[in-house]
Amino acid sequence: MPDPMTVASGISAAGALLSAWQLRRRALRAESELELLQAELAAERHAASHDPLTGLPNRRAFFRLAAALLTDPVGQPLVAVVLDLDDFKQINDRFGHAAGDQVLVSVAQRLAAFAGNNLVARLGGDEFAGLLASPTADRRWIEHATRRLYEALAAPIPLGGRSIRVTASVGLAPVHGPAHLTDALCRADAAMYEAKTLGAARAPRQLVAEH
Repeated sequence: MPDPMTVASGISAAGALLSAWQLRRRALRAESELELLQAELAAERHAASHDPLTGLPNRRAFFRLAAALLTDPVGQPLVAVVLDLDDFKQINDRFGHAAGDQVLVSVAQRLAAFAGNNLVARLGGDEFAGLLASPTADRRWIEHATRRLYEALAAPIPLGGRSIRVTASVGLAPVHGPAHLTDALCRADAAMYEAKTLGAARAPRQLVAEH
């Protein structure tokens, strides 16, 4: 006949193991729920600060991140850049809004690749902006950067069974301090519209489709 003390000890040990297993299970479930909550919060923060189509920072995030860059005491000189596609409405009208979205994504990718680790953002519609670190931010550097950016945007964009070429107008202006970001963006915007006007005067803006 089993010893009652032995049986009681076994039951107690089994109960302790069951309790430990249940506690471990609850701890794992709580840890999993916490990780899920943290992921959801991170996704919400990202969605609040990034453009859902291109993945670039949105307008609000651009100004917040730009303010942080401009207050960096050891940061390099910065140049504001503004980019606007020419006659973007033609793309939506001729090829549909899905095609227009693909063009915006391609332009965003090319702008981000051109900028490297620098800040770029989609401000809205077909308007993009950025802050480029430069050694000097003088006229020669700005002219060189402008040419390089135009070259980066000039390649055809694959679109289904065809490719299209779009043109963009670009303006750059040096930022002279944390309090002058808006002024620099206004000057870059003015330079961009001047480029757009000069381009339109030279030849009508046309969307070129290549099969």
